[in-house]
Amino acid sequence: MRLPPAAARLLPAPLPAGAGLWPRRGAARPSEQVENKIKGKVQKQICQVVLDHFEKQYTVELGDKWTSVRDVLTCPSCWQYAILLNKFSQSAELENTLRVKGYHLAFRGTLPYLPRSLKCYISRTPRRFPAQKHQTGQFHCNEYDDLRSRWLKQTMESFIPDPLVNLITVSKLDGRQIGDFKPELYDKVLVDAPCSNDRSWLFSSDTQQAKLRLIQRKELSSLQFQLLRSAIKALRPGGSLVYSTCTLSKAENSDVINLILKSCANVMPVDISEMAKAVSQEFTFLCDTQQHELLVLPEKGKAWGPMYVAKLKKI
Repeated sequence: MRLPPAAARLLPAPLPAGAGLWPRRGAARPSEQVENKIKGKVQKQICQVVLDHFEKQYTVELGDKWTSVRDVLTCPSCWQYAILLNKFSQSAELENTLRVKGYHLAFRGTLPYLPRSLKCYISRTPRRFPAQKHQTGQFHCNEYDDLRSRWLKQTMESFIPDPLVNLITVSKLDGRQIGDFKPELYDKVLVDAPCSNDRSWLFSSDTQQAKLRLIQRKELSSLQFQLLRSAIKALRPGGSLVYSTCTLSKAENSDVINLILKSCANVMPVDISEMAKAVSQEFTFLCDTQQHELLVLPEKGKAWGPMYVAKLKKI
């Protein structure tokens, strides 16, 4: 669970151009050479055990939409590659370079909830760009896993100028205990929860590990609920909380949020449906969700996701 004052999702690895290169959230075709290489790997790496499990679960949960979602998840050649520019360090030269290399701006108009300084470029091919450091506000990041914690620190080093590093706290606490350690300390909290990462799990190379993951998957919703309870304790009254996963699983998404709303009288849902309308050209959302939640469905042509987001407010 990460606890920054602003609900901004931090990626776990050093990132190019002051932002993220996301090869798992995409919709454009790579070059023929890259595509052929990817296709060869996909044929070897798709895990049938995981795919069979998803077939049973998501055919029920998503209905007819699962077929198109499955086609995108199992075909990296139709994924999209995105670079989110550093909004604190504008570079006309970098933007010109991106355009020359075939990138185009994802969000071209002024959108609600989207700062004008935030720019995201997408392309047909994955590339790397030099990192840019930028200024930032104070925030606290928590990552319990050793490997991901090291990635997080590397990300900080690649983003944040040395004089500002002291403004950032990175910890390795058990996220379930942060609410008790730091009650009502934060204005905004992001719970970037451990989840059954559908896109990643489909390419598990170790079948035995995949089977173990599927068994452990049943326990994730309990962990996610505990993390949310802790986050609510850590949140100040009037503060907002965002819960996010990268799975389609109802048990890990809406079921967890519904349980929180039923068991915690001091939180209320926040309507984010207008956000979906504003970015509908870039994202495909599951239709039958509640107003406080969004589920991004991978789709050919704009294959972002899976990504689930829900927003709550503490009263």
